[in-house]
Amino acid sequence: MKFIYPAIFRKTASGTYTGTFPDLESCQVEGDTLDDAIEKANEAAADWISLELSEDADLPPISDPGDLPLHPGDIVRNISVNIRFTDGWDE
Repeated sequence: MKFIYPAIFRKTASGTYTGTFPDLESCQVEGDTLDDAIEKANEAAADWISLELSEDADLPPISDPGDLPLHPGDIVRNISVNIRFTDGWDE
């Protein structure tokens, strides 16, 4: 199943990037480059969603991009995560 959540990426004073998911509590990443931060965000979101699903928790609703708390220079990317529910099944 595919899950898509927005992430907000922000360049730090040192030139690295941080990424946060407004909808996924405490799910955040850091990367040396924007591409690195996006890659780490994909992994972090997959881990976060997998853990929630394993605990039979409800996933949070997805924020509308227009409602996100953005600062000048922020970059928003939709992060897509595919989760397989059946072990051993190949797509």
